[in-house]
Amino acid sequence: MRGRIGEARRRARERYGAGLWHLFALLACFLVAAYALTRVIAAGILLGFLLWFLGAVILHDFVVLPLYSAGDRALQRLPPVADRRRGPSVNYLRVPAGLSGLLLLIWFPLVLRASEHNYREATALSTAPFLGRWLLVTLVLFAGSALVYAVRRAAGGRRTGKAHR
Repeated sequence: MRGRIGEARRRARERYGAGLWHLFALLACFLVAAYALTRVIAAGILLGFLLWFLGAVILHDFVVLPLYSAGDRALQRLPPVADRRRGPSVNYLRVPAGLSGLLLLIWFPLVLRASEHNYREATALSTAPFLGRWLLVTLVLFAGSALVYAVRRAAGGRRTGKAHR
């Protein structure tokens, strides 16, 4: 019995190109996307949703991708400070910048106060604190990354390999 299951898994992996968990995760994502689409259609905002989605794709591919690629290329031109055990030091800038950018992308209408009226109507609150909070989170991300970098640099200088017995 176990041999048949193993053989079926091997054939499925060869045919599909990845493990069955990958297929199940992909199907789950499609189910979530289908559910979201039914909610968009039920709300009667399909055209606006499609326009927003198309605009986001165009904005990302033609504006944002070249910008962050150029920024990354500029960072890579800096003198290398890398240790094989810790990876390139540029990653200590990439990670907080990427997370901060993602947060800005998600919350930009509130951070930039572009939806003040709608937000106030829905919550009776102001969007004023969002810019300060986003800046604070960005500061904490970069400070935390700098701290991890400094600790790893300091620890890397002391460690020379395996401990002596």
